[in-house]
Amino acid sequence: MTVDEMVDLMAELGEPRFRARQLFEWVYQKGVKDFDAMTNLPARLRQRLAETTLLRLLEKEAEQHDRRTGTTKYLFRLVDGSLVESVLMRQSWGHSVCVTTQVGCRMGCTFCASTVGGLVRNLTAGEIVDQVIMMQRELPPGERVSTVVLMGSGEPLENYDHVLKAVRLLHEPDGLNIGYRHITISTSGIVPGMRRLAEEGLPITLALSLHAPNDELRRQLMPVARIWPLAEVLAAAREYAEKTGRRVTYEYILIEGVNDGPEEARQLARLLKGTLAHVNLIPMNPVAERPQYRRPGPERVNQFKQILESSGIATTVRREMGGEIDAACGQLRNRAQRAHLRR
Repeated sequence: MTVDEMVDLMAELGEPRFRARQLFEWVYQKGVKDFDAMTNLPARLRQRLAETTLLRLLEKEAEQHDRRTGTTKYLFRLVDGSLVESVLMRQSWGHSVCVTTQVGCRMGCTFCASTVGGLVRNLTAGEIVDQVIMMQRELPPGERVSTVVLMGSGEPLENYDHVLKAVRLLHEPDGLNIGYRHITISTSGIVPGMRRLAEEGLPITLALSLHAPNDELRRQLMPVARIWPLAEVLAAAREYAEKTGRRVTYEYILIEGVNDGPEEARQLARLLKGTLAHVNLIPMNPVAERPQYRRPGPERVNQFKQILESSGIATTVRREMGGEIDAACGQLRNRAQRAHLRR
């Protein structure tokens, strides 16, 4: 719920407007677990809220912790029983979270576990924000989530309205107060959504899942490429950078023997040369559901990176944050569902 929606709720309950701001702070800033903790609200109002509204939209079902990096992956159960994954990455400079925007995914990327089983439904804005609140609770007092990436299961731009509402809620100063520049929305290349996002005028980082430097290979890896070819996708990305002044991040998963060779690196460099771009190389995480794909060795990764950098393309290799857990999107959820079916 936004502040305005809470104002409407208070009006329905016969309460003054200022109660909406108090409620908003309890829900989003303090992340309390029950209405009784809202001590500056009258007891009668707390009781009516408990009877008519849901305070939390998900419960922690399971978690996996990587002792080496401090990364934790959470499996949350929604009110309807659906399962979603989120990741908390603890770092010295601040804490980042990766959240899910859909239950499942219909994009069909051949290297991804999230697409197994297809799309179930979109998440609401509340369900997206609640993932952040739940992980904020896992941090010690005085520490907070400072960065949010909408890069978990699902295609955010296919759930556009709920995703944008969630982004605005995350930014609210009386709530989690996360700056727009610290929020990233990923996309597999939904061109109309990219153009629509550019018109919002928000300095959000756009992360484009590229994963191939030519249409033929990209169509093999990502069915969405059969709808929007690279020329259209890259034009929309350039438009986004021009209208927002924000550098686009190009995500590129490196799959051994598929898209990680010197020729692919040179093709990618030619595609992006002269654009406001940053390439994030992601060595393939082993995925049980995709045994045909393997992770390239570090020498191969470094060679790819050096070719891009020699062409003036800003490039990083994603730091591995979850080596001891099911780090790739969808793996923990799929494992939990398989275990349930075996019972």
